[in-house]
Amino acid sequence: MCGMVSPRRFLFGVVLLIIVAGLGLRPRRLGAHQIPATPQAAEARALRLAKERGSPLDLEVSGDLASLEPGATRFVTREQLLAMPQSVFTVTGDSNFTAATQIAGVTLAELARQLASAPDSDLIVAICADRYHAHYTPAYVTSHHPALVLKIDGKDPAEWPKNAEGLGPGMGPFLITHPNFTSKSKILAQPEEPQRPWGVVEIEFRDEKVVFGAIAPRGPRASEPAVQQGYAIAQQNCFRCHNMGTEGGGKAGRTWLILSAWANSAPDAFAAYVRDPKSKNPSSQMPANPEYDDVTLKAITSYFQTFIPKDPQ
Repeated sequence: MCGMVSPRRFLFGVVLLIIVAGLGLRPRRLGAHQIPATPQAAEARALRLAKERGSPLDLEVSGDLASLEPGATRFVTREQLLAMPQSVFTVTGDSNFTAATQIAGVTLAELARQLASAPDSDLIVAICADRYHAHYTPAYVTSHHPALVLKIDGKDPAEWPKNAEGLGPGMGPFLITHPNFTSKSKILAQPEEPQRPWGVVEIEFRDEKVVFGAIAPRGPRASEPAVQQGYAIAQQNCFRCHNMGTEGGGKAGRTWLILSAWANSAPDAFAAYVRDPKSKNPSSQMPANPEYDDVTLKAITSYFQTFIPKDPQ
């Protein structure tokens, strides 16, 4: 009859409850420190990141990643990278290549998803063997879809062409490029530049505000429009090769404060060097900026001057 429970079923239910209680299988509510596993966290655990480099083709990863303590690094093997969803495209207009080139690799957005980067890690930093840094903001990643290259024309890094500078070995173990690149913005005479580093050995996941905060202008002139324009240019250009403390690239060997001292002591010479470095130092590896007009150079100089206060008159 409906609504009636037979004695046998009732007895079975009681026995089942006794067994469950005895095994301690009680339903639990999530407490303040109990977070349900996300698909991203599950992928990160399944990836089994290594604590030591096992091959020159391993990618070092660091920063704010799931289950990674601050300051620690891990390594992703090339086989693991090749097992991730691949982006395949033909790239043209990349100065690293002399002709149209077929690329296969993992987009930086997919790499961040696979490694379960923290929500605050909105800046992806590519670090090269020569201490060059490329910084990928969320806007840049969304607009240009940069990819970590694993194969060039179907070939592994040992068979990749030499780098565009013609110095040293090939462009491996990793480089970054885009399906296509069209500048989306312009600051005075500085268009948005493509970030196409080669010789990449590490990917770091960081907080954009913390990284760029290290080079934020200082002092009473910090909010001036020209200073802010210089700041924006420095983020996407100067910061790749010059460092402020532990932030930024170290390829140039000249720190932010050295540039600041030069901009204060000899502003005209500083601006002239930024526009055409080789005319002042034939051995300089710094790219020229012939498109920079006087207004742009003044903005960059004014920005760097904010780091060393002038003596009171």
